[in-house]
Amino acid sequence: VQLQASGGGLVQAGESLRLSCTVFRDIFSINAMAWYRQPPGKVRELVAVISSSGTTNYADSVKGRFTISRDNAKDTTFYLQMNSLKPEDTAVYYCNADLYRYDDRGSYYGNDYWGEGTQVTVSS
Repeated sequence: VQLQASGGGLVQAGESLRLSCTVFRDIFSINAMAWYRQPPGKVRELVAVISSSGTTNYADSVKGRFTISRDNAKDTTFYLQMNSLKPEDTAVYYCNADLYRYDDRGSYYGNDYWGEGTQVTVSS
């Protein structure tokens, strides 16, 4: 399993960026996909999550500005559209996938997988 993220960069406050993440999931199915971020000197925090059914949830700090979505043609690719960026959005952003599978005996296996971080820097 591998997650490949892209789209970070340096922007000014008020501008937009879109992050992408592709999940190379092998034989696993997807429970949910999410974006986390880790600001400088702080702990990693959940930004947004989308379930396999399309239900979304957001951190209060990004509601109304960020949108998580899934590529309808390729359900293993998902995005984070970030609008009206603020300096406090500066962080390393990580994509995450909650994957599962069943073995030949029907036993359930689930695990979290992470992509490498992509830096987002918002200047004031």
